[in-house]
Amino acid sequence: MARVFLVVMDSVGIGGAPDAGTYFNDGVPDTGSNTLLHIARACANGLANNSRQGPLKLPNLTKLGIGAALNLACQEYAPNLDAAPEGTWGSAQETSRGKDTPSGHWELAGLPVDWDWHYFPEIDPPFSDELRKLFCDASDSPQILGNCHASGTEIISALGEQHCQTGWPIFYTSADSVVQIAAHEETFGLRKLLTICEVLSPSLHKMGVGRVIARPFLGQRKTGFYRTENRRDYAILPPKAVLTNWVQQAGNPVVAIGKIGDIFSMQGIDLVLKGTDKSLMAHLSNQVSLAPEGSFIFANFVEFDSCYGHRRDVAGYACALEWFDKEIGLILPKLKANDLMILTADHGNDPTWVGTGHTRERVPVLCAGLGLGQLGQIQFQDVANLVLNQLGLEHPNSKGRYSE
Repeated sequence: MARVFLVVMDSVGIGGAPDAGTYFNDGVPDTGSNTLLHIARACANGLANNSRQGPLKLPNLTKLGIGAALNLACQEYAPNLDAAPEGTWGSAQETSRGKDTPSGHWELAGLPVDWDWHYFPEIDPPFSDELRKLFCDASDSPQILGNCHASGTEIISALGEQHCQTGWPIFYTSADSVVQIAAHEETFGLRKLLTICEVLSPSLHKMGVGRVIARPFLGQRKTGFYRTENRRDYAILPPKAVLTNWVQQAGNPVVAIGKIGDIFSMQGIDLVLKGTDKSLMAHLSNQVSLAPEGSFIFANFVEFDSCYGHRRDVAGYACALEWFDKEIGLILPKLKANDLMILTADHGNDPTWVGTGHTRERVPVLCAGLGLGQLGQIQFQDVANLVLNQLGLEHPNSKGRYSE
């Protein structure tokens, strides 16, 4: 019996989205954004030599077809990624309105989003007086800090000391449909932070805000503040059953690695494994070795996006890609005869682009376990159908090219 491993390389887009011009970063349309292509070009031109050197080296992903998928998506060739594919590959286009985490993941799981998320205005302060009062009441605080668009690492550096002195939590947003709340795990308390998020989530979800994110941190002013692994996303509950539900209802084990459990509000998930990307790779390797037949393992590697894309760190992103390629190359030979591993992404986050937000792009779909072949240009929801096909399950409510 087959097993399927669906691995999302968070934000590793490949350009070419025909509607990119309707999405913006700092007022500039996303037309021409291309996460992987621009990183590869920067590396080839010697512009990403911090902690690494030379052209972008992704031999395992290139064998699976990531360079070919990029060419299909945008009709461009990425330097050093042009070797002939040895796997089954394609490019996927999102139909949902949005370029955020829930939209991308839900559509990959067979549920396109047919509504618009609520985004806060690109002004500071972004939160209305009514919302600010709601935040104060939920946190039992006379005031909040932040109330702005911000990078998570920068805002705790700027406001961490004041937060520790006053006990006022830090509220901020970004280009995504999100409210993020940062607080010190020791001086404020992790449980208190999570409780605030739990209290606020229903009201914000009713507004159409996709996620409320707890951003705990540690440290002190003299040595610096740093975010911990105890992040938690409180996402809107999917309005309909999705891939994880369908697989679980068929009696198959479903394991979530990374923030998948949060994204799907634990719908259809039996086990969650969390940690840094390094830890997540170990979890993935263990699941390849130990998961029983019929298992569906759904993983997200977030640090491409959170650590490098949003911070517009080209060299860091390139280094993370090369690390991932090396590690996945050690796992691929462990796959069993009937296993399928699908490597894809949920949106782009071009680190060479203006602003700090996601970019609207197509994504690669790379399959190890289907032999040599081409998927062509497909839809995000076709990925769910590939999973169900391999597991021999029906396609309830699922549409797309690979539904049967």
